[in-house]
Amino acid sequence: MKIEENYSLERHNTFHLNVKTRWFMEYNNEEELVRILKDEYVSSFEKVHIGSGSNLLFLHDYRGVVMHSAIKGMAIVDEDDENVSIRVGAGELWDDLVAFAVKNGWGGIENLSLIPGEVGAAAIQNIGAYGSEFKDVVQAVEAVEIETASKRIFPIEDCKYGYRSSVFKNELNDKYIVTYVIVRLNKRPRIAIEYADLKAELAACNEINLAAVRKAVIDVRTRKLPDPETMGNAGSFFMNPTISERHYNLLKEQYPSMPSYPLSDGRVKVPAAWLIEQCGFKGKAFGQAGVYEHQALVLVNLGGAEGTEIALLAETIRETVSQRFGIQIEPEVKYIS
Repeated sequence: MKIEENYSLERHNTFHLNVKTRWFMEYNNEEELVRILKDEYVSSFEKVHIGSGSNLLFLHDYRGVVMHSAIKGMAIVDEDDENVSIRVGAGELWDDLVAFAVKNGWGGIENLSLIPGEVGAAAIQNIGAYGSEFKDVVQAVEAVEIETASKRIFPIEDCKYGYRSSVFKNELNDKYIVTYVIVRLNKRPRIAIEYADLKAELAACNEINLAAVRKAVIDVRTRKLPDPETMGNAGSFFMNPTISERHYNLLKEQYPSMPSYPLSDGRVKVPAAWLIEQCGFKGKAFGQAGVYEHQALVLVNLGGAEGTEIALLAETIRETVSQRFGIQIEPEVKYIS
């Protein structure tokens, strides 16, 4: 177990904010996690659990305990002619799991290639891209309750997955720590490339297989999104909002080119990036914080930004979009104060 006092979190958040935590505790297995949770001294502090920090915004130094999982491993726990189930440690990098699956010819998560973060965070966020979501492959999530240090296994129906949401993000927010995830992958994969970007990227391919799809996704994401190693960012900062059909029709009269995605419940999803770009934020700098020139959903640290500076920019964007379109856009990124 790794325990550090007054520890810099600059390497543990992809905005690369220069913040510190009073205590940093990294555990290697569930037993060490339970020891942390049952420790009386640790219990006297506020606590937050982080993954690789790709979906976090620290507003300032954290005065409590930051916990981090180093639980690794990918092991087959069930297999038949059609599918394979893998138990994955929450501390594994998500893209390492995708690479492992594609290498073995197992389909289901290739469209989620290059999404930053760890497997435990994927289970909380229900990550998604190019028509695929984490919920499409998860079988169960193993977690430890923070208050009691007791273990619980959540079958998929108890996870209450929705668009970028789960029971761990809503009703049970900050009450459980994910330790393992069991995903079920297809040995006879069905390639899904309905999105125009992927179709265009794969147009010249002689054979469209899992490896080709993974490469195409990586190439598209690399062109559109900044590398956090060179420009601090947390990927998509905002979620795509949904509005009523009536609201959409009124806006469509004023903005005929507005893109949209009809939903089964009659509502309409509108790309937040389009809304933000229409408001003139794309590519603009505001002090040391800015909006990425190639993707309006991405807020960036241009060098030396503070968390409050990025949060202020985010709020300015939200207010402007609300005033112009009557649409509330919500952060996908979690603020830590």
